[in-house]
Amino acid sequence: MPKHSKVTQREQSNEHVTESVADLLAHEEPVDYKRSVLNVSSETHSKDKEVEEDSDSEDRPAWNSKLQYILAQIGYSVGLGNVWRFPYLCQKNGGGAYMIPYLVLLIIIGIPLFFLELAVGQRIRRGSIGVWNYVCPRLGGIGFASCVVCFFVGLYYNVIIGWSIFYFFKSFQYPLPWSECPIVKNGSMAVVEAECDKSSATTYFWYRETLNISNSIAEGGGLNWRMTLCLLCAWSMVGLAMIKGIQSSGKVMYFSSLFPYVVLVCFLVRGLLLRGAIDGILHMLTPKVEKMLDPQVWREAATQVFFALGLGFGGVIAFSSYNKQDNNCHFDAALVSFINFFTSVLATLVVFAVLGFKANVMNEKCVVENAEKILEYLNLRILSHDLIPPHVNFSHLTTKDYSEMYNVIRTVKEDHFQELRLDACVLEDELNKGTGLAFIAFTEAMTHFPASPFWSVMFFLMLINLGLGSMIGTMEGIITPISDTFKVRKEIFTVSCCVCAFLLGLIFVQRSGNYFVSMFDDYSATLPLTIVVILENIAVAWVYGTKKFMQELTEMLGFCPYRYYFYAWKYISPICMAMLLSASLIQLGISPPGYNAWIKEMAGKKVFYFYSWALAMLISLIILAVFPVPMVFILRQFHLISDGSNTLSVSYKKGQMMKDISNLEDNDETRFILSKMSSEAPSPMPTHRSYLGPESISPMEMSGISSGRYGSNYLIATSPESEL
Repeated sequence: MPKHSKVTQREQSNEHVTESVADLLAHEEPVDYKRSVLNVSSETHSKDKEVEEDSDSEDRPAWNSKLQYILAQIGYSVGLGNVWRFPYLCQKNGGGAYMIPYLVLLIIIGIPLFFLELAVGQRIRRGSIGVWNYVCPRLGGIGFASCVVCFFVGLYYNVIIGWSIFYFFKSFQYPLPWSECPIVKNGSMAVVEAECDKSSATTYFWYRETLNISNSIAEGGGLNWRMTLCLLCAWSMVGLAMIKGIQSSGKVMYFSSLFPYVVLVCFLVRGLLLRGAIDGILHMLTPKVEKMLDPQVWREAATQVFFALGLGFGGVIAFSSYNKQDNNCHFDAALVSFINFFTSVLATLVVFAVLGFKANVMNEKCVVENAEKILEYLNLRILSHDLIPPHVNFSHLTTKDYSEMYNVIRTVKEDHFQELRLDACVLEDELNKGTGLAFIAFTEAMTHFPASPFWSVMFFLMLINLGLGSMIGTMEGIITPISDTFKVRKEIFTVSCCVCAFLLGLIFVQRSGNYFVSMFDDYSATLPLTIVVILENIAVAWVYGTKKFMQELTEMLGFCPYRYYFYAWKYISPICMAMLLSASLIQLGISPPGYNAWIKEMAGKKVFYFYSWALAMLISLIILAVFPVPMVFILRQFHLISDGSNTLSVSYKKGQMMKDISNLEDNDETRFILSKMSSEAPSPMPTHRSYLGPESISPMEMSGISSGRYGSNYLIATSPESEL
């Protein structure tokens, strides 16, 4: 405090003090409490920190425009799951009835948690590690756990992009290589490949030509060199897109985020012009209301909402951290969430329109094959001509005529009907077979398209772009927090990550690699990410304080968010996420971990349980993903490592102090200024942040409270230097 200030003069006299503290402070110079001798840290250390943080804030990159940021968030959240998993779940769980639970859970869980991640990233302007170090240092392991999960997901997700690259280059030929079974020579005779003949051309191309898959996870079989090259190409694309941070990845997003919508609209228009497309769309929209009462449907809808928005990965926080402080992240959360939902519905319309066409083609093929059987039985006099309705013309047999003829034969020949081996050829049965894998079901449908190579090129180019957008967000969830925390050079760290991930990813491109992809996809992310998001919610709502967080959002946004978010963050979302975690654990206990193996000899799938070593690997993945959370908690509980939040400090402005004391009673002013001088360190929150504790307790009152659950050092969230 200046030597000749009014407060100092009053201390040296016996005059009665009549001025308010606000009046006194109005004549004071701005006070930087980092430089105060009352600060627990040394003055030199504080100066170094201040210079470091000021330069870091100035050097932090920013989005070139709001459009670039929105496209980045859309590109990250909209991925392969929207284009294929959502239609699959829609078909599996009651068609249009599935969209009701999904939309309800999107509003209850999805948007509030998405808004929470956007808000903390934008407010604190750090990656996931820095954000959770600040919000609750003892739960700082959340950020490291997010990085580990991102790394696991990135390892196998880029393999899927590699598969898409392989199919993309194979699409530049007519006819498409998966449209017909290969012919092999058996001595002097040419026969169809047995494995393909027992399955289908597209299935054979996927399992044998693309993956060259082994019969079990224990049979490594060596590297598949074609998939290895495709994986190298995929990681090269990711590395080049991210080498310059958001300055390079932001430009990539203009194409990778918008191009899939162009392709989806083209596919929708083309699909609606195909014969039978309406049958597929009606099948999708027809609700099976009884499915809504099944708890499994709600669990799968919650899981899809959870992963569709990319919650817990850290990518949402990383992208948001490059925003301006006054950006309306509340609007962004609602916009991106509903664009995500709209994309899922659009993709579902496309998929069911195309599969409706495919179902009609396959149903007509079924009718032709069974009609030939009936003609053969008529010639052999196994069936009587009296069983055939007079209006039936075998040269132009319709599905309706076949259905009528099939029912007559089944009624008359009831005792021996099974021996005839006739199929009903019902369109509904074809539609109920499901969407299956994109690399089998959709590719088979495209073989029936006119100009099929063109549509195949467009489809797999779309998958590459969808995957690339998601991969950029996933890798950003690793690179941003690590570079923020450890001050590593982004270019070198990005290249190192991509090289390391490629080498580790070689396990996925051996002949048994697809089984490892299934293991990682099913188990490495689901449980850990659910735990991470629950802890994120608890850290903000119960440790940091929902009331304080809402107050800071009001200052940042310029308006108070809906009161609904207060209750959603504090009660609704944690309860729903806990129920989802419990349901996932129960499901894991009921269904022991296993995988679908492709058996070459039988040309079909067979379910195997994981071997002991594979089960140990699976458990290790889950433990390794969540291990940073308890580890960091223990290390900081016993002060074995420093509090990571002290790297986020900025100067505290006099104007904010004026705002703080404006709501105090006259008899509280002395206590306020004394508490400011003695206990309150600079606020680590950027810009103008007023201090309001979770229960609006003043810092002086806090100083008299016992340590409680989080210890005395954590009672004042705005005092990171107290941990030093």
